[in-house]
Order: sequence, then structure tokens, then C-alpha cells
Amino acid sequence: MRILITGGKGMLGRTLQKELAGHDLYVADLPECDMLDSASLQAAFSAFRPEAVIHCAAMTKVDDCETKRDLAYRLNETGSANVAAACREAGARLIAISTDYVFAGDGEDAYAETDLPAPRTVYGASKYAGERAVFAALPEAVVLRIAWLYGADGPSFIHTMAKLGAQEGAPLKVVDDQHGNPTSTTAVADVIKLLLAHPEISGVVHGTCEGVCSWYELTVELFRLLGLKRSVQPCTTAEFPRPAPRPANSALAKTVLNRHGYHTPKWQDALAEFARTEFPVS
Repeated sequence: MRILITGGKGMLGRTLQKELAGHDLYVADLPECDMLDSASLQAAFSAFRPEAVIHCAAMTKVDDCETKRDLAYRLNETGSANVAAACREAGARLIAISTDYVFAGDGEDAYAETDLPAPRTVYGASKYAGERAVFAALPEAVVLRIAWLYGADGPSFIHTMAKLGAQEGAPLKVVDDQHGNPTSTTAVADVIKLLLAHPEISGVVHGTCEGVCSWYELTVELFRLLGLKRSVQPCTTAEFPRPAPRPANSALAKTVLNRHGYHTPKWQDALAEFARTEFPVS
């Protein structure tokens, strides 16, 4: 299959290049291909003639989005609209990556694909606008929501904490009142493989790992896996205020995948596999 990956040089894009190596891939990323430049985008589509497009390109720095609202909407909404329009013209299937931040995060249960988004950040609002733009141009597209992502070479929370944990110093304080689904790029790639093999699946799909934890619990498990001895202490979100509010609960239910008989790995298993390959014991 001819597959075009926007944002292909990013963390998820790099994993997709590895995991989809058996396909004919076109990595569309800056500076060669700009999703805000219709001519640049059209040239890439015309030259490669993709059968499927995985749209990873986005502005994902949550706090930066708060201060660069116009840029966030240009990249996350307009860029997604342009990619969807190009897919429509080319007759290509589109899998567009989105986020747990489209939800307010104040619910008690995991959010299902049918739950109504209510973003509380510019990042979440711009990504939700991008979702709507995708479906407006291409109703049969897939919007794949993921969360708490980590992958080879980072950058990610996992890489930051592994580095800090290997250093000596005072106990690390880590937030314990935010809960979600830590998810590896490999797990997401496996979901995308399933979606590519099942063109009948469309609409919103949640693709995070199974199980819920806090950032503190994630750090404790990471340190256990890596044999790191630095002490970790739980703290509250209020102790580390950020420009963009973080959702207290952004866990995603995998209703659509489960309906098709597919279950993503438990977050502990995915993290253990990642730790073995990313931080090998010398």
C-alpha cells in the first residue's frame, strides 16, 4: 500500500516508518512539505498518489498553544482541513491523529468515542476543530485519539523521568491527581495497522493502551523497571501550575476497537517492553 505520513519525522511518525516498512511510504514533513501550503501538499499527493494518509502533523506543545492561539488553530484545524481535502481529491483513506485533550477531564469514567468533547485548552479546542474539519471534508475518515504518548528517542515524560531518576538529589515530586492511559507509539502503530486492514472502520476511534494510572504511579513503575533508586513523592496539580489546565481524568474507553475484537496492550506491559528496548541494562 502507498501510505503518506504527515509529520513523519516526529516521534509517532518515526515509529510508523519502522512498523510500516513493508509498505511504500512517503514521509511528508517540513521543510519539503507544508500542510498549510496547498501547492506543496498537492505536489506531494500528485507525485506519490497515496492510497492512505496518516495525519500526524500538529502543534502539540500544550502550553505554547495557550500563547500562540492563531498558530495552533492554523496547524491543527486548517492544516487538517487541507490534508482531508487533498485525501478527498486523491481518493485516499485518511487516519487523522487526535488527542484526549478534546475532553474536559472532569468525568469519573473513561471517555467513550460517543461522548461529547468539551476542551478546556487551546490545544484541545484546536484539535477538536481539526476533527470537525476532517469529517466535514471526508465523512468516511478515521480520527484516532491517543494520549500520554511515548516512543523511541522521545521527547516524552518517560524520557524526562528516566533521566531525572538516574541523577542523585532530593525526592522527585510527581503529580498524582491526573489519570490517563500511558501509551507507546508501538501500540498506536499496531492500532493503525488494524485500521489499514479494515477499511470498513470509520469515525472516531480511541487507541490508547488499557488501564489507568497517575503520572506518579507511572513514574514509580518506570523506576521499578529500570532499577532506579531515587525517591518519588506524590503531589497535586495545584503544586505545579501550568499555563494550560491539565485534565484530571483523560482515560479513553476503546469501545470501537473492542467491538471489532481488538484489545490494546496493558500500559504496564507496553511500558516494560519499551523499557527493555529504550533503556537496556548495560
